Amino acid sequence: MCGNLAALVRSVGHRAPSGRLSCICGFGSEAWDRLFGLPRPAGLHPFREFSAGDRHAPATPGDILLHVRAESMDLCFELAAQVLDQLNGAVTVVDEVHGFRYFDMRSMVGFVDGTENPAGQEAVDFTLVGGEDPDFAAGSYVMVQKYLHDMEGWNALPVETQERIIGRTKLSDIELDDSIKPSSSHSSLTTLDENGREVKILRDNMPFGRPGAGEFGTYFIGYARSPAPIEQMLENMVVGRPPGNYDRLLDFSRAVTGGLFFVPSADLLEAPAGRNPGVVGQDAAAPAVAAGNNGSLNIGSLKGISQHG
Repeated sequence: MCGNLAALVRSVGHRAPSGRLSCICGFGSEAWDRLFGLPRPAGLHPFREFSAGDRHAPATPGDILLHVRAESMDLCFELAAQVLDQLNGAVTVVDEVHGFRYFDMRSMVGFVDGTENPAGQEAVDFTLVGGEDPDFAAGSYVMVQKYLHDMEGWNALPVETQERIIGRTKLSDIELDDSIKPSSSHSSLTTLDENGREVKILRDNMPFGRPGAGEFGTYFIGYARSPAPIEQMLENMVVGRPPGNYDRLLDFSRAVTGGLFFVPSADLLEAPAGRNPGVVGQDAAAPAVAAGNNGSLNIGSLKGISQHG
């Protein structure tokens, strides 16, 4: 399947060129060892769990992650069906989430999501592995978590209280001034500084839900050139910075899944079809699989992108 994924994306995407179909394929730590052997990506390891009080970020089983995106759901559906047909019973689907665009890139809790995403060269610098791990250059790490929200409790809060929890205004999406923004706000705890420079990740979160079942959620998807910044953000949220100063959004949001995956470059993803496990190709200059090649992971910011996932 690895060697044929790009062809599947091209075939399905060609039927609706304006649909911007793309697919990111990632592998978990244990799956990498079974499928590819050595060498392995330097930062790949099982998902790190965090717990404090009644807050818990659990690790859940997952060997392969497929992040499918397009302007319309039919393209996502068709590609997913074709991929599963290729796998032909070799895998068991343990979680399938169909996300959607929510108005002007709002999260399920009503705030704009992904405002501070890096763009352009900055996105490449923060998301793609470079010379620090040359065998896996142009790959990326992705962490995913499925959050369920207590919307009844959240909607009962005054907007001003919600804004202090998030750290931004709800309508205009302006960051609160530091003089009034709590250090426990979501934006404060997920802002990292290293030697005077902010360290960013690329978020591609998607709302999902089933109103009839009372299910309202956010599927967190975060890409980075190392798992370290995403893990630090999660620890800040759950444990607190300092401990006890945790993200109050977690009083209304509960993580039910958690996984860490490595996304090989397109060249490296195709290499397993022509090599033995344990042999990793040295030419890893191409980006991850997508119907259109723009020199990036083809994930990008949620800003201005009408999409399903």
